[in-house]
Amino acid sequence: MLIFAIDDEKKILEETKETIIKATGGADVRTFTRGAAALKDIEQGGKPDVVFSDIEMPGLSGLEFAIKLKALSPDTRIIFVTEYEKYAVEAFKVKVHGYLLKPLNALEVQEELAYLPGQSKAEQEKLVVQCFGHFEVYWHGKPVIFKRKQTKELFAYLVDREGAICSAGEIALALWEQESDGKAEANRIRVLINDLKSTLKEIGMDSLLIRERRHIGIRREGLNCDYYRMLEGDMDAVNTCRGAYMPEYSWAELTNARLQFRKK
Repeated sequence: MLIFAIDDEKKILEETKETIIKATGGADVRTFTRGAAALKDIEQGGKPDVVFSDIEMPGLSGLEFAIKLKALSPDTRIIFVTEYEKYAVEAFKVKVHGYLLKPLNALEVQEELAYLPGQSKAEQEKLVVQCFGHFEVYWHGKPVIFKRKQTKELFAYLVDREGAICSAGEIALALWEQESDGKAEANRIRVLINDLKSTLKEIGMDSLLIRERRHIGIRREGLNCDYYRMLEGDMDAVNTCRGAYMPEYSWAELTNARLQFRKK
């Protein structure tokens, strides 16, 4: 089990680490004095099972960290460790999985960890897609690198269509705001589709694509997507969907407007 501990007070951070190791019988515990540093580690592939985090910290607060963590690594569990009870309501609004008061003791840590739900192998092997704030795609905690910006936009559009099979004309209208009625446009779309397949094949996920002649879609069941989870009523997703829906893409404005109306 990989566990992150975050606290801006180094002495308390060391005590927290020792308590967690004692409670777990020797878990791998990485310590950070800033939430931003922990997020950077996650982006580089250090995906923790659990994070124990202080709330009042300079720079990125624990609450702000929790929101960013959920977007980047939605299956990581977060337990707040604080000196104050006053943050409890706010903490559970962002769907943390535990709330402990300082100083920690091993029994409390064991009790909190005992309540954490496990994650199936199938869930671990899904592509993580973030639609809110900005569109991003992650594989095992690392950002998926798209060689072309429009290849990434094509994938975003397929996510937005929720698995529906899309024609070349629909894709051209979304990406370039014009119909695909010429050979040049058809070739551009073919290049993007092949590039997308190649990108996904590099991580062994090209099976996500459904191709039918000049039509393409995605298998939404292969994605761990904040947008899909929100539509299904997952409260973790509802509470972490902060910011506009795919704001970088003009064709996403309709979905964003529909979601804003739904919140009212």
